[in-house]
Amino acid sequence: MARGFRIAAIVLLSSAGLATAQAENPAVDEELRQLLVEAIEESTSFSDRFSAEVWLLDMSTRLEARVADPAYRMELLRTVHREATRVRLSPELVLAVIQVESNFDRFALSSAGARGLMQVMPFWLREIGHPDANLFHLDTNLRMGCTILRHYLDKEDGNLTRALARYNGSLGSYRYPKLVYRAQDRYWYQQ
Repeated sequence: MARGFRIAAIVLLSSAGLATAQAENPAVDEELRQLLVEAIEESTSFSDRFSAEVWLLDMSTRLEARVADPAYRMELLRTVHREATRVRLSPELVLAVIQVESNFDRFALSSAGARGLMQVMPFWLREIGHPDANLFHLDTNLRMGCTILRHYLDKEDGNLTRALARYNGSLGSYRYPKLVYRAQDRYWYQQ
């Protein structure tokens, strides 16, 4: 009973994320489709172990209140760092997006069907030829979410506010970007 209530609350309260921007039968952006195909097959890791360890310790301390399990917290942070840097995004920005989109609930499900930490719409899995991939899987969700955000940042010529609004499906509104900036400045900004 409590689990059913929790799922209903998640559906009602979670951010629509990409849902607004991505209807079930969207006019698919072929460039983004190709980027997702390439991203799903690519893999990288930290290049500087010392810097990564310092970052992981700092961010783990900040994330502890939201993600209690230390093993999962470290896996999440390593994956965020890897996927963000793979596409030249700030890992702290990605953490802020995740906070706003799902509040670090990897099983978040929006009313429009967006899934996981970064609230990715499942139609993308069919579009890239991986219909059985799981958007609740940490690696899959972060790889796709970061790739999509990077694509929108490039499409908006580096204008992060517009890219964030496009990611959320609210281009022309500053509400969502302000939420992400606030989360980034308050919780994830590195001094």
